[in-house]
Amino acid sequence: MLFTADHDEPRRALQKFIAAEINPFVDEWEKAEQFPSHELFKKLGDLGFLGLNKPVKFGGQGLDYSYALMMAEELGAIRCGGVPMAIGVQTDMATPALARFGSDEVRREFLAPAIAGDAVACVGVSEPGAGSDVASIKTSARSDGDDYVINGGKMWITNGVKADWICLLANTGDGPVHRNKSLICVPMKSRGVEVARKLDKMGMRSSDTAQIFFDNVRVPKRNRIGEEGKGFTYQMIQFQEERLWGAAACLKAHEFIIAETIEYTRNRKAFGGSILDNQIVHFKLAELQTEVELLRSLIYRAAEALVAGEDVTRLATMAKLKAGRLGRELTDACLQYWGGMGFMNETPVSRAYRDSRLTSIGGGADEVMLMVLCKMMGTLPGARQKQ
Repeated sequence: MLFTADHDEPRRALQKFIAAEINPFVDEWEKAEQFPSHELFKKLGDLGFLGLNKPVKFGGQGLDYSYALMMAEELGAIRCGGVPMAIGVQTDMATPALARFGSDEVRREFLAPAIAGDAVACVGVSEPGAGSDVASIKTSARSDGDDYVINGGKMWITNGVKADWICLLANTGDGPVHRNKSLICVPMKSRGVEVARKLDKMGMRSSDTAQIFFDNVRVPKRNRIGEEGKGFTYQMIQFQEERLWGAAACLKAHEFIIAETIEYTRNRKAFGGSILDNQIVHFKLAELQTEVELLRSLIYRAAEALVAGEDVTRLATMAKLKAGRLGRELTDACLQYWGGMGFMNETPVSRAYRDSRLTSIGGGADEVMLMVLCKMMGTLPGARQKQ
């Protein structure tokens, strides 16, 4: 069993926090296109939620991954996608590789403040010409004595405007593309780091997303996470937690939209009866609720395997793929039943429609998930030829 009675207390505490400290302000933050990340993260850090499965030595709780997954699922109750995504970047995207492979020195400098909520982190992988194709990144970190000199740029960086440091993937050598990259912790106040612009997004409006340039940015080599040249491998491992987190954060968000749609269509009248009384509507909502439960089962199975120390690449990839596809189907179907009100920005289904679209893109597009699965199944043409 993934969750036990030990999960109940932190779950209730997080539910209380979301109800009191986040949801009352979501509409305001969405209009402002940002939220007070330092303030909110500090509160979460004080409650221990930014390091549930991180080492006790650096301020974490030292718990297994099931607690991190519980948190991801509960964050789905936040009435927008931007805020939970920003929190997830801090806990499950920018810091897992650092917690697992970083030296004590670099973990003290970057991980401990992130766990405490004293620093906001972001992760720098995607570039304008290399989104899901991680191996094609061009940002370089040239060796110069005891330092790296970084040049290049990153795109679509969540938390990038306000972040204190970035977990940066850069080329540190000229060898094969899967063995020439390293992950480096770069303070955002370093000379040569420029937040070029805050990006204007279709959805996830309350999260700040940046384009960032690096112009001869000098950082000590001690800021590198783990071994030089292992960055691609570390990032691929880190992606599994990121993808599971993204899928789990969809569950309660999807259920909320189904519940809101049931309530709205029950009260909305057309042609002498409620919209909900139409068989096509209540049957479709039942099908969608079934799909959410199936997704939950897949996510829980993957999380149980991860806790047991198993490779969950296949299951996490499937969960990420299914979460993105279901988010598109579910929000589109529900929005349709809201009629004209579904097209209004003031309704929750409209926000969900915009926000959920990112799940099929961020952290690896659907097509990349399918490539990974086909490779594992032995059906990807190029991979099959190499076997």
